[in-house]
Amino acid sequence: MRKMLSFFIVFFLLPFFTAYAEDLIIAWPVNAGPLNPHTYAPNQMYAQVLVYDALVRYGANGVIEPSLAESWSVSDDGRIYSFRMRKNARFSDGTPVNAEAVVMNFDAVMSNKARHAWVGLTEKIDSYRAAGSDTFVLILKSPYAAALEELSLPRPFRILAPSGFDSVSTYKGIKKPVGSGPWKIEESRLGEYDIFARNEFYWGEKPAFDRLIVKVLPDPNSRVLALETGAVDMLIGEGVISLENFVRLGKNDKFEAVKSGPQQSNVIVINAGADKLTGDKAVRKALLHAVNRQVVVKGVLLDVEAPAETLFRPGLKFCGTKLEPYGFDPALSEKLLDEAGWKKDGNIRKKNGRPLEISLYYIGTDPRQKAVGEVIQGDLAKIGVKLLLKAQEEVSFYQAQKTGAFDLIFNSTWGAPFDPHSFLSSMRASSHADYAAQKDLPEKAAVDKAINSILGTSDETALKKYYDYVLTALHESGVYMPISYGVNTAVYNKSRVAGFTFGEMKTEFMFHKMKPAEVK
Repeated sequence: MRKMLSFFIVFFLLPFFTAYAEDLIIAWPVNAGPLNPHTYAPNQMYAQVLVYDALVRYGANGVIEPSLAESWSVSDDGRIYSFRMRKNARFSDGTPVNAEAVVMNFDAVMSNKARHAWVGLTEKIDSYRAAGSDTFVLILKSPYAAALEELSLPRPFRILAPSGFDSVSTYKGIKKPVGSGPWKIEESRLGEYDIFARNEFYWGEKPAFDRLIVKVLPDPNSRVLALETGAVDMLIGEGVISLENFVRLGKNDKFEAVKSGPQQSNVIVINAGADKLTGDKAVRKALLHAVNRQVVVKGVLLDVEAPAETLFRPGLKFCGTKLEPYGFDPALSEKLLDEAGWKKDGNIRKKNGRPLEISLYYIGTDPRQKAVGEVIQGDLAKIGVKLLLKAQEEVSFYQAQKTGAFDLIFNSTWGAPFDPHSFLSSMRASSHADYAAQKDLPEKAAVDKAINSILGTSDETALKKYYDYVLTALHESGVYMPISYGVNTAVYNKSRVAGFTFGEMKTEFMFHKMKPAEVK
């Protein structure tokens, strides 16, 4: 049966186009989407980054690099940014990238400002203008330390060519996806493939591959078989390949298996809502000390990811606050529960006749979340806590995050350059699990006030003070159970691909830097 399925993949997965030696073929679970640079799902972030440039790029070690802006200056008061546009930058239709085009894009983003409220920069923008064709001026209401980082995000501040606009606003759609990035979309078939061609007008080093073919394969096993049989050259990206297959294929001489450095933090959010059993701080802290992260990382994550001890990895700027980890200590968990009045009654603790029974929500199609949940379920049973695992389809899962209809739920930070500024900014509104879990904390108002202060200054001494307070308050509240520091993974055929490198963002895939492998 396996051989028959492999035969099917080799001969029938790519029936609608001819692949050539200078094509790079990968697989992805869904189509790239309409590729509107200013909107969200179903647009895939990796594809938005392939087609569209931003004014600046988030580079190694968090250094902001030139992109469409070859240079920039900031006024002494930190409010006025003047970007000098790159003279040789052109869109894939051959038209120049100039300051007027940037203004059009900022008009489109700001006309839909409410949708982008999670980006702190949208609150800070006072005005903007073109100073001639070669200079774009951005004026903020007050200094904002993460301004350049947020301009580099995969969305919404990427630049669409004037020929791509259907109207002033892009909220309801665009005429066509025309960017200045290294790739342009050439053809797309829903549920089958997307084909990106080299943008011959790209201002940087042009891709060595003629085309990037993205085969749509929703089933993870089909993606792996496609790689093994040569139907695709590479699998890359979070969740595209399981950790088990990543480790297994890494032992095969035909393939190279690589992982990035730590990116986002994978956590479980514990709801501190007043109507929840987990609203009791003693219960939250007991849960944190009861879970053996080392077993999770070794047994489920196969040591591909490192165990996490804090919400943000300490290497991130402003995130070096010294915090005491919640070490694995079941005896301390039992003591905390005993003191809080949760007494053992058989295998489960009770208080005033109410059993200590809580639920962990996970995405039903995510085997990794289910496996992590099962380890946690076993650990909590040992201290008298009954954990129910609740599988959810994705829409219901994210709705539960937003509304707070959970006791525990899986979550992750967004990785650089979203972390930490943009992620903290989002905590103030009811759009993610963070707000729902924190809203009844006694310190919530003070935390939000400190976040507002973070978003209103560029003074590094003040930023360190505010970050120290926010990170300490959230850590001590027991709302976050850090699990691991997530990485990006990739497996590629060494006979097809050379010069592999990861981007600095987890959705930035550097296909334009890769080259066809030399035939030996």
